[in-house]
Amino acid sequence: MEGLEHLLREHPFFAGLAPAHSRLMAGCARNHRFNAGHYLLREGESANEFFLIRHGKVALEIVAPGQTPIVIATLGAGEIVGTSWLIPPYRWTFDVRAVELTRAIGMDARCLRDKCEADHDLGYELMKRFLPIFVKRLEATRLQLLDVYGKR
Repeated sequence: MEGLEHLLREHPFFAGLAPAHSRLMAGCARNHRFNAGHYLLREGESANEFFLIRHGKVALEIVAPGQTPIVIATLGAGEIVGTSWLIPPYRWTFDVRAVELTRAIGMDARCLRDKCEADHDLGYELMKRFLPIFVKRLEATRLQLLDVYGKR
């Protein structure tokens, strides 16, 4: 557990997080390794875990039936993958695929939601950190749609 707590504190997303919160969150964490082409998340599936990318790259994709996936964003080390774990009904809204060997810390979403419910300071701190990600991803999606549908 101590190793995971250390890795959480080192990840840029959690920079400055109170040590007590790092300890709480470490209990929800585990290491992952994804080979290129492996899907971390699939649209419509339960949002049971989100990932802190430590090494490698992943693509956030939207897939329409019969069409090639549209890459909304490519994320790398120091970034977060998966925000739908915060909002009911807790279902992924994108596919996320490793584009190269990727190492990540997976955070058990239910475990973390329970800890946020018990410690509202932790919940508020996480919301402050996740809200800019929501906005950034929404903007990236908007720009991608303008690119796809704005051409006439």
